[in-house]
Amino acid sequence: MTTTHAEALTRDYEGTAVPAPGAYQLDTAHSTVEFVAKHLMVAKVRGRFAGFSGTVTIAEVPEESQVEVTIDAASISTGNPDRDAHLRSADFFDVERFPTLEFRSTEVAHRSGDDWTVTGELALHGVTKPVVLHVEFAGASPTPWGTRAVGFTAWAEVDREEWGLTWNAALETGGVVVSKKVRLELEVEASAA
Repeated sequence: MTTTHAEALTRDYEGTAVPAPGAYQLDTAHSTVEFVAKHLMVAKVRGRFAGFSGTVTIAEVPEESQVEVTIDAASISTGNPDRDAHLRSADFFDVERFPTLEFRSTEVAHRSGDDWTVTGELALHGVTKPVVLHVEFAGASPTPWGTRAVGFTAWAEVDREEWGLTWNAALETGGVVVSKKVRLELEVEASAA
């Protein structure tokens, strides 16, 4: 049986495809780091961080893989300059005191098929807490530039108040202006030589 270049980018592990071992750098031009929070308890507001970097190191034994990501807190954007300025202020991210968010994995676990969990420590606003990312391997491909690209989709739900992001205002009808629960969503493309 002939192995194509595309097949060499992945390997079988417990009946599912996983990336070939190696260190993959996040391709920031083709990746997104986003979040979703509820406003006034009725509408979802999306935001993203434009500035970030990181490495996904795929080990021979996939559960021994590592992920490290650094995010520029000031690069936050929700499409509304006034809201973005408020999010950068001491009420929320306090970017002057805490210029980065950092994630470092501590455990990788295979759930089933293409579904994995990556548990790690998220350092944000001077507080470090564990976060469990639900991760799906989206595939691998050679690039026109002679490198290898892999893709992942990941999400987690966190309580922002655990990191000291407690600003809020009560509504007359009950509830609050900004939800405590925030969904993190990542679409990642990473490349290796």
